[in-house]
Amino acid sequence: MAQAHSNRPISPHLQIWRWGPAMLVSILHRVTGNGLTFAGLGLLLWWVGAIAGGEASYTTFIAYVWTGTASTFSVYTSILGKIVLIGLSWAFFQHLATGLRHLVLDIGAGYELEANARWSVLTLVFSASATALFWAVVLMPR
Repeated sequence: MAQAHSNRPISPHLQIWRWGPAMLVSILHRVTGNGLTFAGLGLLLWWVGAIAGGEASYTTFIAYVWTGTASTFSVYTSILGKIVLIGLSWAFFQHLATGLRHLVLDIGAGYELEANARWSVLTLVFSASATALFWAVVLMPR
């Protein structure tokens, strides 16, 4: 009969497992999903509301300036605003790539250690490349 009060952990925790690409991508999938839910959804709803509100509302959205105690923040012209927008687009592409990876895993493929690590690294490469390409197209002079 097993002892009721063992010092062993009930389940493995992060100190036991060796970090690898699959673990990093899995954690990033959760983080990007939460980031897109909270920050991305707020920005998306604000944008859709501005479009629905008409030209004056949309102009206010584009030129929105929040004056805090120490600085002025513009969503599109400040460095912080651009970092947030680039971060949201990276989170979208990362979440998309890891979602597709999970879809492949759900059908039973890609569980071999080398294949799993390779696809995990490729999701990171894809998200960085897609973000760079997306912003190159957005910022391209017309």
